[in-house]
Amino acid sequence: MYTDLVKKNPALSLLPVTDESFQQYGRIVEEYDFTPWLKTMEQIAVPESGNVYVADDPRLCDTGLAAAVQEKLNGSMPIEVGYCIGNGSHLNALEYHKMPELDLAVTDLVLLLADARDIRGNTLDTALVKGYYVPAGTACELYGTTLHFAPCRVSDEGFKCVVVLPQGTNLPLEHLPENARGEERLLWMQGKWLIAHPESAPAKNGAFAGLTGENIQVLY
Repeated sequence: MYTDLVKKNPALSLLPVTDESFQQYGRIVEEYDFTPWLKTMEQIAVPESGNVYVADDPRLCDTGLAAAVQEKLNGSMPIEVGYCIGNGSHLNALEYHKMPELDLAVTDLVLLLADARDIRGNTLDTALVKGYYVPAGTACELYGTTLHFAPCRVSDEGFKCVVVLPQGTNLPLEHLPENARGEERLLWMQGKWLIAHPESAPAKNGAFAGLTGENIQVLY
């Protein structure tokens, strides 16, 4: 599948997640048996259209696996275990959390990533974005400096991804900062700073439209 994706996306730097360059953005996590989460996600259907994000699902969170990840990977800090599922294939936006995020690919998928240290004046050129092909069953820890957003599907079946973050991340803010300046203009949800592409739904809903260049689409 990876070879076919590269052929269909010649303008995108698309690499396997095992490529050495991924070390700038994160690492592959192999210390855990993720079978319980993978089996639970079999019960959750991809929506007919669009994407769905659930920050915290008790079926995933109330498990021995979640307890082990919280203790050993997150230094005993409370976590939330949820998922992102859907049919998206465009970049649309990039976000960062200032804390690592664990993504477990339940299906094959592509992550579109960039480095937050390349942001200039709250803007980023999408030409700096790289794609990484992540096979089903692979878990990746994305560093706090890594810009990312919803995965992109690589088949008609859509994508499924378990998402682990510090507890409270992505919950609604009580209010956005008044007279926001600088990075404050990117604050979108609790623990979430977001830069949207002007063509995207987040931008139309008021997110800061700081992505310039093409709204990248992953073709399959």
